[in-house]
Amino acid sequence: MDIEPIADDRGFFARTFCKREFEARGLETNFVQCSISYNKKRGTLRGMHYQFSPYEETKIVSCIKGSIYDVVLDLRLGSDTFREWVAVELNDRNHSFLYIPKGCAHGFQTMEDDTEVYYQISEFYHPESARGVRWNDSAFGIEWPIQVANVSARDQSYTYKR
Repeated sequence: MDIEPIADDRGFFARTFCKREFEARGLETNFVQCSISYNKKRGTLRGMHYQFSPYEETKIVSCIKGSIYDVVLDLRLGSDTFREWVAVELNDRNHSFLYIPKGCAHGFQTMEDDTEVYYQISEFYHPESARGVRWNDSAFGIEWPIQVANVSARDQSYTYKR
């Protein structure tokens, strides 16, 4: 999702969310939590995370400082794109956003030191429903652009389960 900036000599102003436009496209409009992720080092990897039913979550993600390689993995049973992934670069220059639907896992790799990521999330965090798949699981074949410099023990331990 790209912004539509209104620019002048001061810079620009742009909407990042419009409930009416999201509703018209059948997208989630109820966001109950916003979060920021700060990442010290280039190559840091976070993911691939999702929440299991009944607490599945939609996310809108943007990079407010630095840049990330952002990945969405479709884990929706019956989907035409089940087990496929897509990636985009989000950064503080393109001001793009990524919409991650319920049933999809999400993760990213930082492309710069001191990167910050902003999330809007449609569901509260429920630890008992938190799941993930390993970032390098050969079943999905996600291609990361640079060497992974830092990943949590939790993210390394995931095995895919539904």
